[in-house]
Amino acid sequence: MYVRRSAAVLAAVTVIGTATPAVAADPTPSASPSQAFPAALYGGTDPTYDGVWRQSLALLAQDTVGVKPAAKSVDWLLGQQCANGAFAPYRADTSAACDAKTPVDTNSTAAAVQALAALGGHDAGTGKALSWLKSVQNKDGGWGYAAGGASDANSTSVVIGALAVAGEKPAEVVKGGKDGKGGQSPYDALLKLALPCDGDGAGAFAFQPDKKGALAANADATAAAVLGTLGKGMPVEAGKPATADCTDSGDRTPERAAANGAAYLTQALAKDGHLTSAMPGAEDQPDYGNTADAVVALAAQGGAEAARGPLRWLEQNSAQWAAQSGPAAYAQLILAAHATGTDPRDFGGTDLVKQLNATGPAPQSAAGGSATASAKASEQKDDDNGGVSVWWIIGVGVVAGIGVGFLISGRNKGK
Repeated sequence: MYVRRSAAVLAAVTVIGTATPAVAADPTPSASPSQAFPAALYGGTDPTYDGVWRQSLALLAQDTVGVKPAAKSVDWLLGQQCANGAFAPYRADTSAACDAKTPVDTNSTAAAVQALAALGGHDAGTGKALSWLKSVQNKDGGWGYAAGGASDANSTSVVIGALAVAGEKPAEVVKGGKDGKGGQSPYDALLKLALPCDGDGAGAFAFQPDKKGALAANADATAAAVLGTLGKGMPVEAGKPATADCTDSGDRTPERAAANGAAYLTQALAKDGHLTSAMPGAEDQPDYGNTADAVVALAAQGGAEAARGPLRWLEQNSAQWAAQSGPAAYAQLILAAHATGTDPRDFGGTDLVKQLNATGPAPQSAAGGSATASAKASEQKDDDNGGVSVWWIIGVGVVAGIGVGFLISGRNKGK
């Protein structure tokens, strides 16, 4: 999901309305040669806004393909956790206790849970993280990016994934009600963000309602919410073949909403085989990360064949994007390949696993690959542009102060 790359940037601009992100002249490590980032971290760019997120995706993708990550990389992720169980995007000084000013968020916390649960043996850490997530659940059953922020489809969905992979039943994690009855679950929150099957954006999910309560289709939120309503984490196996159709007949169940969302994504991808970026000034430019997320969503809901078209497009076109964007991008592509039964070591001629391993410490073991080769490649880590490609363009004060989710592409711009 998960990025899911361009996480808070456009949401911040959209929600605040007056924010103008300051664009760095050069986001590569060479722009700040005196600044050293943790050797255990994947990617070579500033981790301030996405360190835990990209680390979690990297570890999760490695585990999915049978690679045992370096112990120090797992330890680094564990060390980012606050005493209350939450994770911030990045804590440079983990010897200092978290306080009220530490910008913890639901997305970093849920992503870390998914990675640590998949790796196994970290029940204490994941248990504390889940307790914190439950403690900041909104009355409508969902979650915003920041604790107390308005629920959004992306944040709610990544938390559902964390609950599911940790062995919890998301439908039973409710807020409000009495004696366990009448409370709102995460699925209730997502269903409130689902658009009907008539009108613009039929079947899609909105990121959040606008100020007037209206819902606008958002492809990124839809890809996230399809997984959320299916109760899935980021790594998925292809579902049973199913036709993507949109219907409002009968009760709107989470499964029905997932099918409707898949129908919307199928239509959005039909013309070009990819989704389009909603970044300002990026009209008609492909959104590789959102397309990868859509592949995972479509495969989970309707089987591998349902995602075949956009998957082929990614195989043919995503290599340069991934090389520029770093570990989170490689992880997204690996998860897309995994969801469709495609070999990530021969993805359009690219070995995604080798490329991901090269952005961080050599893994302890690499199924189908060479740890020695990965170690040699990782020496070039400082020359790689790792991490989420757009996090660096927005200030942490903006990100920490608003309720935004991962995987968003501009709340007011449907695709």
